[in-house]
Amino acid sequence: MAWRQRSTVADGLPAGRGVRFEAVRFGWPGEPPLFDELSLSVEPGAIVALVGASGCGKSTLLRLAAGLLTPILGRVEAPDGERAFVFQRPTLLPWRTVAANVRLPLELGEAEGDTDAAVASALAKVGLSGDADKLPRALSGGMQMRASLARALVTRPSLMLLDEPFGALDALTRRSLHAVFLDLWRQERFTALLVTHDIDEAVLLADRVLVMRSATDGAPALIGGDQPVRLPRPRSRELLHDPALGALSRSLEAML
Repeated sequence: MAWRQRSTVADGLPAGRGVRFEAVRFGWPGEPPLFDELSLSVEPGAIVALVGASGCGKSTLLRLAAGLLTPILGRVEAPDGERAFVFQRPTLLPWRTVAANVRLPLELGEAEGDTDAAVASALAKVGLSGDADKLPRALSGGMQMRASLARALVTRPSLMLLDEPFGALDALTRRSLHAVFLDLWRQERFTALLVTHDIDEAVLLADRVLVMRSATDGAPALIGGDQPVRLPRPRSRELLHDPALGALSRSLEAML
């Protein structure tokens, strides 16, 4: 599904700015802190990928950026405007058409203006203009994820948070949606944080890849690597055969 809200937690970065974690401490009651003194800056308009073993805090970091979780200490700053969250599974409401699912964030936000035009624009950008009146059960898995991306995009977010949105898809569908995502980013220039377990996917899509390491023996999780990706854009799947991408992927694997 796609989640969205207006910026509410430690706001202050103007629209078009990035994300900043300042000395963040976060944990669950009765447990050692998952993060302690975590600091991180994400450049405005950048795609930053988070990789690491399951349980190392990648999804928690996204939820802190979204304002769904609040740090115990420190600050999380995000751009003013809309934030959108895209989860691994699209979870479209089965009784609503594709267009009605995409319109849902506008309804929840009591948006004013021509919502039909906003929905039509979002559907066109993900290639679903001809499927607006279909129910989700009539769509393939890849088309459902396109609808989920359109639902996130319809509010014109300044920050896009994606938690393994391509992880459950077959290789060919995944390849197609990589291209869709990069096209959306080029058009909208939102800041994006992307969680993935696929290192090649991280290098293909991102401007930076952060390697997160799990909390162990009571020590908090940490960012064990911060790798810029200085490969030219626009990027295509052919880049996967480039020796430079292979070298970056091997370097990141060594950090895990």
